[in-house]
Amino acid sequence: MRRLHLIDISLFCAVIGCCANAHAQSSVTLFGIADAGIEFNNNAGRNGDSLVRLVSGNQSGSRWGLRGVEDLGRGLKAVFLLESGFDIDTGNSAQSGRLFGRNAYVGLDSQYGSLLLGRQQTAIREFGNIYDPNAIADRYSILSIAPEFGTRADNAVKYVAKYGKLTGQAFYSFQANGSEVAGSNVFGRNFGAFVNYASGPLALGLAYDDAHVGTPPNQAPVLRRISVAGTYVVGNAKVYAGYRLAKAYDGAVLPGAQAADVGSNLYWLGLAYKVTPAFSLTGAAYYQDFRQTGSDPWQFVLTGDYAFSKRTDLYTSVSYALNRESSTLGVNGYNSGSGTSAVFNVQPGKDQVGAVMGVRHRF
Repeated sequence: MRRLHLIDISLFCAVIGCCANAHAQSSVTLFGIADAGIEFNNNAGRNGDSLVRLVSGNQSGSRWGLRGVEDLGRGLKAVFLLESGFDIDTGNSAQSGRLFGRNAYVGLDSQYGSLLLGRQQTAIREFGNIYDPNAIADRYSILSIAPEFGTRADNAVKYVAKYGKLTGQAFYSFQANGSEVAGSNVFGRNFGAFVNYASGPLALGLAYDDAHVGTPPNQAPVLRRISVAGTYVVGNAKVYAGYRLAKAYDGAVLPGAQAADVGSNLYWLGLAYKVTPAFSLTGAAYYQDFRQTGSDPWQFVLTGDYAFSKRTDLYTSVSYALNRESSTLGVNGYNSGSGTSAVFNVQPGKDQVGAVMGVRHRF
């Protein structure tokens, strides 16, 4: 009986060890960001009035999500990400009311790279996350003057791999914002690639994006962009420089352009400086040159951020949109919409100043 008792104990310990090992090989993590602040804009709306409002998602879009991984053995892992954006000022879902509008994908990861299926960030957005001085902030960043740097695509297949100091990714979306249509595969198709090199203080990136817009049975207009940028770290400072070439075809119109089928050159410079371990400053200037027109806008952004902890920070950001001729760039993007949405519009040729102060908490 004593011998059997010892065997039972050994077996029990082995089972517990196996369960603990299995648990360690898979995990699901709940995460999120809550970001809200108070914003002031001048020259807002048809009458050029001032606007004060509470806004959500300024430095980072407010979100919650689930991230999971399971070790399948021999270096192979199953991964998934479900990420839901929301407006903390109203409690509504963001991304046009989608439950998981930021990211929703599943895939496999191995030593040869990751293959991911679902709604995902485009390659040019992944590029912008690294090379925009304001890190694609939802308020006052490169998104205002070039919104393609914030795009995501439905129905997408993405491959991501790292080879030494090089990281590369390519994606293909069968229909970037909806469902596939039989016989009309070109409509809504979106594809692109991003290659990044990082070594010591230097990083260089190159991205391409090809987006077919429009709906059948009309013509399938196309927007094509290619962008190159770099960063360099010197002590507590990080310098940014970038360029993006864009061209519209077959009746497409670039955001902010005055006509169809024109191109533009976008240039930017930025500097981030860590004043203290807790306090940092970031400044950036963006300039877009639209071809065949003199309506070429500038945008300037200055942001200060103070970290109370690793999870909570207080920020203040100021932006100035400088328009020429009939350009309609505001600190939060180009003039668009009518009716109630027109309260945010900047009238042609008018400049705008915006300022926002808020708090961001990560969990």
